Amino acid sequence: MRIFLVRHGESLGNIDDRSYRQFGDHNVPLTEWGYRQVLEAGEAISAYLKGLPSAELRKLSVWYSPFLRTRQSKDALLEVLSAELIGDTREDYLLREQDFGLFTEIYDHAEQKRKFPDEFEKWARLRNNNGKFYARPPDGESRADVAQRVRLFLQTVMHDAENGRNNVIIVGHGVTNRAFEMNFLHHPVDWFERSDNPGNADVTLIEGRSSEGYRSILLHKSTDRVKGQDELREAYGSELTITPKAE
Repeated sequence: MRIFLVRHGESLGNIDDRSYRQFGDHNVPLTEWGYRQVLEAGEAISAYLKGLPSAELRKLSVWYSPFLRTRQSKDALLEVLSAELIGDTREDYLLREQDFGLFTEIYDHAEQKRKFPDEFEKWARLRNNNGKFYARPPDGESRADVAQRVRLFLQTVMHDAENGRNNVIIVGHGVTNRAFEMNFLHHPVDWFERSDNPGNADVTLIEGRSSEGYRSILLHKSTDRVKGQDELREAYGSELTITPKAE
């Protein structure tokens, strides 16, 4: 069985946090560069599959988060991958981004503290006392909550697997993809706390057999690039007002 975990490409939210308010977290689109990043990720997956013995090739089941940036990333992958390799393509809401509750669309800690001082202090205490994995943002999800719902999704993947040999692509977000890897490989919480989210359009490959065990490798490391303001406006017109991030 082989599972390709693909994080969405560079989005407008990776350029400027204010785009989350402009569009809403679920509707933040990819940049043109982000789309190209995912095309390259698809080429890396395609090259890997071409190197496999024909007896090991199986149809790809493609799963993706319902957020716009992951749907667009899925579309970019399908542009590159051979249609003969694609089985079914399905959306699953369990793969959505972590819900930050009151802090949704506010990713700057100073602004979180200014707008919601009491809630921010409570969250800081929880992070200090219980650890980042278990601390819930106010009205939001902890990383443990995300890991629990991803475990439910994992049951679907395993149910669909035929003799442990299916090939699966999962197009998700940094935290959800990391939670999937943690659940699938039975990593401890400490692994999650010490690890970093994959970069935009990075591809993590999990492969192996149930009888022999599984391992994960970074199959493809994408190239990050921050677009200039003029290039963003040219790509997205007047829909987005770009202001520089504070240093």
